[in-house]
Amino acid sequence: MESGGKGWRLGSLFFNALCAMALFSSRVSGQIRYSIPEEMQVGSFVGNIASDLGFEPKRLVSGKARVFTTDSSEYIGLDKENGHLVIKNKIDREELCGEISACSVSFDVILENPMELYRVTVDIQDINDNSPAFLKSKIEQEISELVLIGARFPLESAVDPDVGVNALQKYTLQPTDHFKLNVQNAEDGSKNVEMVLHSPLDREKKNHHSLILTAFDGGKPQRSATLHINIIILDANDNAPVFSQSSYKTSIVENAPKSTVVIRVSATDADESSHGIQYYFEHATPTVKALFSIDADSGDVKVTGQIDYEKHKQFKIKVKAKDHGGLTDSSEIIIDVIDVNDNKPKITIMSFSSAVSEDAAPGTVIAMINVQDLDSGDNSKISCSIDLNSPFKIISSLTNYYNLVTDSELDREQTAEYNITITAVDGGNPPLSIKEILNLKISDVNDHAPQFVQESYNAFIAENNPPSTTILTVKAEDMDWGPNAKVSYFLIDADLNGAPLASYISINSESGVVYAEKSFDYEQLKSFKMQVKAQDGGSPPLSSNVTLNIIIQDQNDNAPQVLYPVQTGASVVAEIVPRAADVGYLVTKVVAVDVDSGQNAWLSYKLQKAPDRALFEVGLQNGEIRTVRQVTDKDAVKQKLTVVVEDNGQPSRSAVVSINVAVADSFPEVLSEFTDFTHEKQYNDNLTFYLVLALAVVSLLFIVSIISIISVKIYRWRQNKLFYKSGANLPVIPYYPPVYSDGTLQHVYNYEMCGTTDSRMSDVKFVRPYSQNTLVSQSRLGTVQRERKEQEVDELTLEQKPPNTDWRFPPNQRPGPSGAGARPEEAGAGAGVIAGTGPWPNPPTEAEQLQAMMAAANASEATATLGPRYNLQYGPDYRQNVYIPGSTATLTANPQQQVLQQALPPPQALPPTEVPKAAQTPASKKKPTKKDKK
Repeated sequence: MESGGKGWRLGSLFFNALCAMALFSSRVSGQIRYSIPEEMQVGSFVGNIASDLGFEPKRLVSGKARVFTTDSSEYIGLDKENGHLVIKNKIDREELCGEISACSVSFDVILENPMELYRVTVDIQDINDNSPAFLKSKIEQEISELVLIGARFPLESAVDPDVGVNALQKYTLQPTDHFKLNVQNAEDGSKNVEMVLHSPLDREKKNHHSLILTAFDGGKPQRSATLHINIIILDANDNAPVFSQSSYKTSIVENAPKSTVVIRVSATDADESSHGIQYYFEHATPTVKALFSIDADSGDVKVTGQIDYEKHKQFKIKVKAKDHGGLTDSSEIIIDVIDVNDNKPKITIMSFSSAVSEDAAPGTVIAMINVQDLDSGDNSKISCSIDLNSPFKIISSLTNYYNLVTDSELDREQTAEYNITITAVDGGNPPLSIKEILNLKISDVNDHAPQFVQESYNAFIAENNPPSTTILTVKAEDMDWGPNAKVSYFLIDADLNGAPLASYISINSESGVVYAEKSFDYEQLKSFKMQVKAQDGGSPPLSSNVTLNIIIQDQNDNAPQVLYPVQTGASVVAEIVPRAADVGYLVTKVVAVDVDSGQNAWLSYKLQKAPDRALFEVGLQNGEIRTVRQVTDKDAVKQKLTVVVEDNGQPSRSAVVSINVAVADSFPEVLSEFTDFTHEKQYNDNLTFYLVLALAVVSLLFIVSIISIISVKIYRWRQNKLFYKSGANLPVIPYYPPVYSDGTLQHVYNYEMCGTTDSRMSDVKFVRPYSQNTLVSQSRLGTVQRERKEQEVDELTLEQKPPNTDWRFPPNQRPGPSGAGARPEEAGAGAGVIAGTGPWPNPPTEAEQLQAMMAAANASEATATLGPRYNLQYGPDYRQNVYIPGSTATLTANPQQQVLQQALPPPQALPPTEVPKAAQTPASKKKPTKKDKK
């Protein structure tokens, strides 16, 4: 039967769940109600709050929907994706509500943006998930055999946590030969069970009886419980104890101290025997046993635990009196717990915006608050308030719900942050209160434009200033905060003297420093006005303008300019002073101006130069030239005065003007005297022109010299690069320097090289120069020792060509010193001495050297004979050893030296001298003979 009942129960659960899905109440004043059976599985569907309230599921996501409960337990959850309410924790109605038949779970669903609150109530329907139960499965009852028919014996009642039809419905008693069952309904809806004796007992016939009491509930399937009653028949006890009241009612304050006597119960027994009465609780719950106790002898009920009104508001305790004869009587004690204001209100911040914009409209919700008090009655009545003199107020939206809203406009610049104190006070005596502080920051809105610290700016700057000179610094302040308070500075576009203002002035956008972009000239621009804009970083940005008055201060940068007399070079202008002029005669007036201003333009005139300072004077302030004394005949007709005009600047500048004054009575006399003025003027002009021309010529020559030097350097560098690329067969013509008899060289020597166009394809081979160690004395032929490097160079013999008369200098073109003819000591030179290597003749005198140089110069101009360039030197002639590339001719000595050569033996008779061989050219190539090879 139990298995069948369980299957019927599952079917009932499914049916009730379907009913709960279909049942919901409409939204009334922000409330919605559902009904579900208890013991639904976790995740079971309760209802769709989105569709039931008439909005889209995405509103739950955007509004950050959440479930709020006053206690920590949460039975219903919300799926924000689809708006489904689902079972989060299994609900046991008996555990949640106990004996209360109407059981429900309430919670709040909160949405933001805008803030909304919905109260959801879920009624929990009872299911028959509990069977009736007795506290004991077996009891014994002692009954006297003398008990009268109709005697009543109370029995233990069964307990069923279910309610309604699922609660305990009926009892049955088996067998019924001596006792029958009597069931009475109490005022609280419970059932009291007792046995009634309907036939006399006889202990002698049967001393005990076994009965079965069965309790049934009204659920489907029906559940039951049994109690085995063992009745023992006693002998002799005629009267049962009787309580003085059928029920006792009292009250006690919560938090009453332990051992406090709540009430005393009493029962009387008509028997006069020694049978005493014992008191005890009948069917006491664990909670009653923990909080109360009864004295078995006196019947005093005392407090043994901590009574809390918030947990238990009333206790019903069944008490029993029993004598020693086994006769009993029952009564009931009802204890009402009196609430004490021992709980402070509790403030719960359901939603709070920690920052609000300063432009929030009045009535904007800042926070949603829930207040609770576990006390009851007046002790649970809560009033909520906030600080006075604040731009906020608190209003009640639902019971125990409050909204904190703005009451007036906010201004972050006045107050950037608020600490709002919320106070909740209950209605107890004395009242209890609690405070909650909310820290609210006011976010900035760009509602203030930057303001300059001055209404206008005046700045002074001296002319001729260098570029990027700082003129002044402007500053603007913004009362906003963050990016809205970051000020940037800009110039407002304008034109100044036909040019953009930005070409004159610039400004640092961050610091506000105004700079001069170019040098100012007071004479062109004395002052100007401009506007600077200060703009913040808000969106949209705000700005303000200020006017800058820039005043240019004059500097003494201009010298005075003489307007009269006019200084020209074309003609001479003279002021005529008659000889009869009196003292103070006005000769002329120097008129000068200075384009500067102020004291820089104050001019003073001074006579700098005059032939006779006692004759003329110049007015210091007006520049008038007047005579100081009477003009006499001794005074020269021609007078040239020099006047200096100075300004009053620091440092001062000046201009000089020359004035021609003629002391004469007639104009012809003036012309005759001043003709030399023109020549002098022209001379001065010509001198200036020549000086300028000379300076230009010198500069030009200097530039040409620099260019020439650079060109030569480049040319030599290019030649060196070309020689490096030339071929190895480049013919080299050695030049043998003259040698003194003591082996020393007369002059510095060098080598000259001639190359063909094809020689650049070959490598160049250079012969090391002669050193002093390789030159021999006059008795031996000088040799040249050659060092070998990494590669060995073949040795070639140098053959002397026969003389070529075409390249011989005529005797009259041969410069030579006195006594250059053949000398006996030279003619008689010993064998083995090369011609021209004998003792050097006497050195020439200076006159002879000069004469020889002039003769050579005249000869070279008069003759057209081609010949090699010959440097003047006094020594042996080596031209017969010079080889001409591309020709078999050699240079021969002059007739004066031929005499000496005829006296010497032929060169072939001399021992061969080892000299570097010149490279063969195409013109001089010949096949080597066998003798040469050897």
